[in-house]
Amino acid sequence: MEVNQHIKGRGAQHRPDNKFSSTSISQEHVEGIDEFTHHIAPKTEILYEYPKSIVNKVKSPDVGMNYSLNPYQGCEHGCVYCYARVTHEYWGYNAGLDFESKIIVKKHAARLLEQTILKPSWKVEPIVLSGNTDCYQPIEQKLRVTRSLLQVFSDYRHPVGIITKNVGFLQDLDLLRNLAKDNLVRVILSITSLDEQLRSAMEPRTATAKKKLEAIEILSSHGIPVSVMTAPIIPGLNDHEIPAIIKAAAAAGAVDAGYTVVRLNGAIGEVFQKWLQTHFPDKAEKVWHQVQLLHGGKISDSNFGQRMKGEGEEATMIKQLFDIAKSRYMAGGQKIKLNKEAFRRGGNYKLF
Repeated sequence: MEVNQHIKGRGAQHRPDNKFSSTSISQEHVEGIDEFTHHIAPKTEILYEYPKSIVNKVKSPDVGMNYSLNPYQGCEHGCVYCYARVTHEYWGYNAGLDFESKIIVKKHAARLLEQTILKPSWKVEPIVLSGNTDCYQPIEQKLRVTRSLLQVFSDYRHPVGIITKNVGFLQDLDLLRNLAKDNLVRVILSITSLDEQLRSAMEPRTATAKKKLEAIEILSSHGIPVSVMTAPIIPGLNDHEIPAIIKAAAAAGAVDAGYTVVRLNGAIGEVFQKWLQTHFPDKAEKVWHQVQLLHGGKISDSNFGQRMKGEGEEATMIKQLFDIAKSRYMAGGQKIKLNKEAFRRGGNYKLF
């Protein structure tokens, strides 16, 4: 029997088993005298990794990027639905509380980035931060790894994209302005809900929607292009908010929008189901069933071209709602194509 208690400030409410581990922890009797630490809210732990390379070639055709770079693994934002949770299992941790409390830092990411783009074989393509976990999660305020990466992009005039659920990029406004002068940067800000109660439960350590909209206004006023992602769409929870999110983002200055539907791959299904039962016990079964309708009776889909948008009537209704809202409030959206011609291997200086 499992203790049913809400761990404040965390998205996951437990530690699911790691599929690669041969052992697991469980509690048989809640009345035991000894304290069962498996349910205690964990403190954030910072771990360091020293990879040999940092830029990843993206093979998936439906994520809209060719290269990604993740300065961190694990994410303290605690978004309960995050598809990246399962990657923590490869490090020997779990996709639940470990993912959002054991943060792996690639301390020398900037040096590795510089080495990569200076290779004679490197062909300039935008590199996106992060793609897997958030480059502006809370620890960035202290470690500034993302800022060091932006400095490299700025020095070499290399195009870069940023995907985030936070507004920490405002601390790097000087570098973003510098990059924007040559059309070298775009920011993609994820807004999942305008309902603060839902947002704080679903992604407890991200910025509020109000702060995100204010940040869009600031970026837009400095000529930095911003897109929004209404992602993920979870039927029964936030699907009805699509028009309001796009309208508010457009009014703040966002020029384009995209969306994905929720997919609960691997252990994330267990994490999400536990979260639903904790926060929305009255509608948990209905939401779970609607998620299944998006993926042909399953809770996830691995097929390219389908896994991000879903299938069936539920998926069609979401797409129609999104398309109508984007057409009405953003005139269909403005695709942002970054400059690949400004790159200079000499950094701040040109020899010729």
